Parts: sequence; structure tokens; C-alpha cells
Amino acid sequence: MPTAIFTIARSGLSASRRSLELTAQNIANASNPDYSRRVLTQGELVMTSSIGTNAVDSLGGVRPGSIERAESSLVQRQARDTSSALAAAEAEFFALREAESALETSGVFTGIVDFEAALTRLQNNPTEPALRLSAVEAGRKMAGNFRIANGTLANARSLVQAEVSAEVLTVNELAGELAKINADLVGSREGTAGRAALLDARDKALRGLAEEFGLEPTINANGTADVMLTGTPPVALVTGSVTQPVAVTYAADGTASFTVGGTAFAPASGAMAGRAAALGEMAGLQTGLDALAASAIGLANTAQANGAGLDGSPGQPLFGGTGAGDIDVVLASADGLATAPAGAPAGSRDTANLAALIASYAGPGGPASEADALLLGLSSQVSALNTRAEGLSVVAASAEAELLRETGVDLDDEAANLVRLQQAFEANSRVIQVAAQLFDTILDLR
Repeated sequence: MPTAIFTIARSGLSASRRSLELTAQNIANASNPDYSRRVLTQGELVMTSSIGTNAVDSLGGVRPGSIERAESSLVQRQARDTSSALAAAEAEFFALREAESALETSGVFTGIVDFEAALTRLQNNPTEPALRLSAVEAGRKMAGNFRIANGTLANARSLVQAEVSAEVLTVNELAGELAKINADLVGSREGTAGRAALLDARDKALRGLAEEFGLEPTINANGTADVMLTGTPPVALVTGSVTQPVAVTYAADGTASFTVGGTAFAPASGAMAGRAAALGEMAGLQTGLDALAASAIGLANTAQANGAGLDGSPGQPLFGGTGAGDIDVVLASADGLATAPAGAPAGSRDTANLAALIASYAGPGGPASEADALLLGLSSQVSALNTRAEGLSVVAASAEAELLRETGVDLDDEAANLVRLQQAFEANSRVIQVAAQLFDTILDLR
């Protein structure tokens, strides 16, 4: 019995020390979002003794057990899913906001309106050289605005493509890390600190992948995670320690296409889905911008062909090019503006042909209204995406808060644990001191 006192106290000291170490580790990682709280399980240490032929079992202290890691598969999944949805909305919003800025700062709409205004001023005095030159220069400025819009939209598209290419590399790295973690988990022992760290790394990799692609992970009994990307069609990214490479290619219009292990794949969620959607929208914007420029070119050149210049000669094309990227003024002289109808004599002040051109530009379906519709539609879409992203951010924050409650570290709880464990450590130390004093007293009796 006297020796059992030492055994009980020693086991208590050992359990308290290990629990203190875990508590200190929890506190040190309180601000680490990739860390899950740990606790040390404990069990009874049973001792067996014999007196004669009778065996007796008695409690002999505490046995430190395994390290348990706080986790909740349901809450983890909710956090990943909301994170994927938010990442998709934000990626599309940020990309289209850049496209909106590119078109608005280019001054396309202003250039069209200014060109109309210059033609309207010319209508008041069609033979005035200064007004004719002003109209041509306004047309040249409008053409320049179209080219600026084309270039800035291309730059915005290139930035999104560069981001997609960079994040594809990140996804492949995360998939490789997860495959290695899976291989290490197979050989790890249950209830060890090393296994808990591997499980933390596994969940971190899954959260990183969920930021880029929507996924359906399968957590196996041995702790390994197999990952299926959600989309059309669903494809396996990680199976055990084997990964499938993700690749991206770009079409002539700038849209992105993904493959996973050689299989064509369209993501359903995550930042990649948002960027892919934005690139599709940008392709549509480019088509709309080119159509707008072609309309401006066609209407002006048609009017020129139907009229006569200041010297009475048939009107020549005002603009050259086929779209926003190459539109430019090609009319040799301001006197060549066909303000008068075809067949009118030199110096005619008849502005019927000019009035037709102004009406075609300002009327429904003309460049002004089409430019306004293009910019207004894009602005409305960006505003809707911003509202959606803000709503999803609230949902994602709620899911993250719930995850922290389930798996995170509460400093108040850990501080209370420190006090309790310190008292337990001191109590077990006191038991050893009392036992030593008892032995000294017994020995002194002799």
C-alpha cells in the first residue's frame, strides 16, 4: 500500500503534465484557423495484488490515454460549401467590376455623344470649315475611345486569365499535399499528436481546395480524404495517394476550359467557377463592343455613301476598320463630310443627309442607345453580384463562427483548465511529499 501512494501520485503528475502541455499548445494556436482543439483522455490504472491465494484489484491512479481532436464533419462541410459559394460570387464580381471600370473610363459613350453633338453643331452651318474639322476630330476621338475600351477590356481579361492559371497551379499543389497527407495518415497511430497534426493539415488542404472548386470529400475510416470535384461532370481529384492534374486552356474569345486528368470539366462552384463565368461575360462584352463599333462605322459610312461632300463629289467612307480594335477615321479631308444629299451642287447648305446620320446615331438601336444599354446592363450585373456576395459573406461568416465554436480554442476555458491542472499537479506533488514523510517516520521508529 505505501508504494501504491507513490504510483498514484506519479500517474497523476504524468497525466497533469501531459494535459498542461496540450493546454499550452491550444493556447498557442488560439488564433490559428487551421488548428483544432485537443484534449487528453484519461482512464483508471488498475493494480492487482495477491495475499495468499486471494487476488485483489485496486485502483492505482490514472492512465493517460489518447489525444482527441475536436471536429465536426457536418460543420466542416457547411463551412467549405459556404466558402465555395462566396468565392465564386466574389471572383465573378471582382472580375466584372474591372471590366466595368475599363469600359466606363474609356469614354466610349461620351465619345459617341460628343460626335453627335459636333454633327448637330455642323448642321447649323454646314459650310463652316471649323465646324467640319471639329466633327471629324470628334469622330477621331470616338474611334480612339473605342480602341481604348478594347485594350482595357483585353487587359482585364488577361488579368483574370493569369489568376486562373496561377490558381490552377495552387490547386494541383494542394491536391498533391492532400495525397501525401493521406499516405501518412495510413501509417499513423490513433490518438497521437502526429495524427492530430495530419488531420489538421488534411482539413486545411480541403478548405484550400474548396476556395477554388466546389468539392465532395469522402472521409474514410482511417482518416484519409478522397475528393470529388462538383461540376459537369463530377470528377475525382484525389483518391488515396493518387491525384489527377487540373489544366486550363483559353479559347480565342478568352473563355476558359478546364480538364481534370484529361476529362473536360465545368466547375459548379468555387472561385474558378466565378472566374470562368466572368471570362464568359467578358467575351460577351467584347462581342457587344465590337458590334457597337461596327454599327458606328456602318451608319456613318452608309450616310457618306448616300450624300455629297462640300465640293459636290460623292461621299467617301468616314471610318475604317471592322470593330473596336481597329476603328479609325479614314476620310482625307473635312470637306469630304457628306452633309448634303447625293447630287447636290458644290457648297450646298442642304443638310438632309447630315440630319439622317444624326437621327441614325441618336435613335433607338443607334450607337448611343446601344452603348448606354451595354454599360447599364453591366453595371446592373455588377451591382447584383455585389449584393449576392455580401449576402453570402454573412452566411459564410456564420458557418465559420460555428466551426470555431466546435473546433476552435476558447481562451477562457483553457485558462480555467490551466488553473485546474496546476492545482492537480500541486496536489499530486503534495501526495508524494506526504508519502515520503510517512516513510521517513516509519524508518525513524526503528
